[in-house]
Amino acid sequence: MSEIPDKQIKRLRTLLSEAETNLSAAKELLVSILGDGEAIAAPRDTIVTGPEGKVIEGIFDGQIMIGPDGKNYPVPANYASKSKLVEGDIMKLTITEDGKFLYKQIGPIERKTVIGTLTHHDDKYFVEVAGKEYQILYASVTYFHLREGSQVSVIIPANKDDATWAAVEAAL
Repeated sequence: MSEIPDKQIKRLRTLLSEAETNLSAAKELLVSILGDGEAIAAPRDTIVTGPEGKVIEGIFDGQIMIGPDGKNYPVPANYASKSKLVEGDIMKLTITEDGKFLYKQIGPIERKTVIGTLTHHDDKYFVEVAGKEYQILYASVTYFHLREGSQVSVIIPANKDDATWAAVEAAL
């Protein structure tokens, strides 16, 4: 058997990575159609090292990603805010060989949008919806130029009654 050139191996790895991305997108579309995120999308329970670096899948808890090893991985607040990540979303973190952290949402949880009022206490921001408070990221407060008392449209998990975080959809 002849040796396979490095260029072909690199191309094959790229194709596999693209296939994984396409599979994740297909699962996401199926979840959006069927509305059953729990049954279809789940993070891998192992950490994989591949050509693009170390790949870790985990659950977004509202401000960080929790990996299969129980470790916390910091998700940039600006990314979480602008991407409207919701507590329970499945994420993929790739740590490149040069140490860059690249996050991608690969399995959104089923969502619902609600309207509430922005409150502030204990140096944290919350949106109060029907008597329940959901914490929001400070990055969302600054990005949407919110002030205490603002009416805000937020996204929360549809089937997670114990959710404590929300993602800001828009200022009203």
